[in-house]
Amino acid sequence: MRRFWQREFWGRGRDEDHKSAGEAAAAAAELGPLPAPDPAAAAFFDVDNTMMRGASIYYFARGLAARKLFTMRDLAMFAWGQAAFRLRGTENSEHIGSAKEAALAFVAGQRVNKIVKLSEEIYDEVMADRIWHGTRTLALQHLDAGQQVWLVTATPVEVARTIAHRLGLTGALGTVAETREGVYTGRLVGNLLHGPAKAEAVRALAQREGLDLARCSAYSDSINDLPMLTAVGNPHAVNPDAELRAHARDHGWPIHDFRTGRKVTMVALPAAAGAGAIAGGVAAGIALRRHYRA
Repeated sequence: MRRFWQREFWGRGRDEDHKSAGEAAAAAAELGPLPAPDPAAAAFFDVDNTMMRGASIYYFARGLAARKLFTMRDLAMFAWGQAAFRLRGTENSEHIGSAKEAALAFVAGQRVNKIVKLSEEIYDEVMADRIWHGTRTLALQHLDAGQQVWLVTATPVEVARTIAHRLGLTGALGTVAETREGVYTGRLVGNLLHGPAKAEAVRALAQREGLDLARCSAYSDSINDLPMLTAVGNPHAVNPDAELRAHARDHGWPIHDFRTGRKVTMVALPAAAGAGAIAGGVAAGIALRRHYRA
């Protein structure tokens, strides 16, 4: 009986000691300085080859191919279109027109919720391991400073939002397809979010959110994003192409290169530039439409 009383007494004593120790520690804790919210500043990140190795739309197509929504031959044509575009290094009205056709073919007649669900699955399976950790760290630094962080990409906005959500960012600006009653109509709202359109989207968002663009930052790998980079006060080059690297050096912009070597060999997937990522997907988009119509 005495031993039981001792166990009960000392057990209760230890619990009380633990509780009082915890309370004492909490009472003595000092709150360190926290980053003050900075609502007038934001950071804008390109996606393809800036936040992610390669082209997000290609990875999405690859995920669809894995689900037998179109053939590996279509996927090969998709990749070849990107490679040819990258080697040409130019964008003319014909390329932009092809890109718009591809975007329309890609989503026309599909339900929005299905595309969103597929983008979430495919991000987890194919894209997550291709995020540049260095670029994500840059994005998190802006978040820690109390700033909004947005992705800005020609990729369909549903895919872009998935990437932003998975990375814990504020949101995404992407190419917007028109919808009616939850189904894509086959028309775009405006045009592809590419080149000057990215800068216009950033300006429009800044006006909506009350941002001071002179205090904002932008990050990209491509000279095609020069309009967006020059729209803000703090432009950065990330994994830059030769033209952007030269421009950044001439203007004293920070250059971040997270690739393993100065000259990076493109293995399996070329990094798609601007609208070329979507232009290369015409065959894949048409095949996807045929599958759903069958």
